[in-house]
Amino acid sequence: MADVSLKFRLQEEMKDALRGGDKVRLGALRMLSASITNHEKELRRDLTDEEVRQVAAREVKRRTESIEAFERGGRADLVEKETTERNVLSPYAPERLSDVEVDALVDAAIADTGATSMADMGKVMRAVMVSGKGRVDGGAAQAKVRERLSG
Repeated sequence: MADVSLKFRLQEEMKDALRGGDKVRLGALRMLSASITNHEKELRRDLTDEEVRQVAAREVKRRTESIEAFERGGRADLVEKETTERNVLSPYAPERLSDVEVDALVDAAIADTGATSMADMGKVMRAVMVSGKGRVDGGAAQAKVRERLSG
């Protein structure tokens, strides 16, 4: 199954969800499919598996942000729905880097950019996010960069 494209796997999972009557799963997969299609229209070509993973990572991030907002608003019903959708989409997103790997990326970015103060934070964050290619949580990376540049 490793040689099957992510888009094909997505289509098959959508069919299974439709047959199984799993509306939340089907809705999440359709939303991902629509995002992929929109991105393909923007680029005017089919996406690679890596690009599909990046689109999925954006969708997972949106769900995570929604979950946080709904938790603050006390909307447990919507938290549950968004969490389920995030869990459905997560296998399509790139695997997140560990804290140790993020630390290494931050250290490398600081060394490569020659950063010495908080004024250089933007350069360092850009380097970390480019190196991480959707596998780095921006908030966590920002905290690590801030800690190193301010200390």
